[in-house]
Amino acid sequence: TRSLQITSTDQSMFEKAQGEKVTLPCTFVLSEEDEGPLDIEWVLIPADSQKKEETIIMYSVDRIFNHYYTPMTGRVQFASLDPRSGDGSLDILNLKSADTGTYQCKVKKAPGVQSQKIQLLVLVKPARTKCSIEGSQEIGKDVILKCKSQEGSPLLSYDWRRASGTQELPTTSMQNRDTGELLLKNASQDYSGTYSCVVSNRVGTDECSVSLNVTPPINKAGIIAGAIIGTLMGLSVLAFLVFCCCKKHRDKKYEKEVHHDIREDVPPPKSRSSTARSYIGSNRSSLGSMSPSNMEGYTKTPYSQVPSEDFERSPGQNQTFAPSKVAAPNLSRMGAVPVMIPAQSKDGSIV
Repeated sequence: TRSLQITSTDQSMFEKAQGEKVTLPCTFVLSEEDEGPLDIEWVLIPADSQKKEETIIMYSVDRIFNHYYTPMTGRVQFASLDPRSGDGSLDILNLKSADTGTYQCKVKKAPGVQSQKIQLLVLVKPARTKCSIEGSQEIGKDVILKCKSQEGSPLLSYDWRRASGTQELPTTSMQNRDTGELLLKNASQDYSGTYSCVVSNRVGTDECSVSLNVTPPINKAGIIAGAIIGTLMGLSVLAFLVFCCCKKHRDKKYEKEVHHDIREDVPPPKSRSSTARSYIGSNRSSLGSMSPSNMEGYTKTPYSQVPSEDFERSPGQNQTFAPSKVAAPNLSRMGAVPVMIPAQSKDGSIV
């Protein structure tokens, strides 16, 4: 007895890149004995056998139902506008890595029932690949060029190429296609140039490049000596500035102390020589104002008898002396110490 048969059995495994579109085939033929209604159903079989199947899309009673599986809502459809024609293939748009799994197509038209399983593997293309240099780029040193893709499904394969010059890798180079490292041993200036790395997997490729510049060794001794000299000069300048600040601070402190001492000093005492000069000057002034007749009987007062400040007397003691006939100058206005002026007595002696 003839029955319903699925004819698309040639390919049961598909590999696609993320973001692409895939068509999972499911074509069939009916027999004359299949008289029941036509039902076509696509389900996703989970990797965990304890979980239930998820219905993705269904054709039943001449209607399409595609709202069963939320993660694929708006991304699944039948490849044929009329699945009754014998084509129940499934289109999945904008593939995601989570779409990886086992899909099953079920076709039923009583009494015939047939199904087919298809494996789908969604791979991620290599992307955001970065190249870098590890080690000193000096003549005679070992240099490592590194290449690493930030995205991409395994297995990734790395291939280094020289983008300039002879476009051939140096003879001393060693590359690891699994890790993306390129070792250049005993580098020379001939190794300088641009190197590119191509990373690939089954669904795509990506590329990056890096520029290598091998130079003579750096004179480290000169750099160290220059650093030491610069440090010493900096310390010298700093010490000089500290010395200047301290000296300026001491000078200001000294000026304040001297200014304070001058303001608190008392006037110096009068000297004896100024008192003597004041006395002599006053005596001469008095004698100069006398007439020749009054000069009789006067004798010169020896300098040894010039009164000093210690000889000053109180006003009470001055009252015992007779007043002088000659008016004495006002010594108080002149700022001199008052002294006694000799006067002539009746018998002609000097008192």
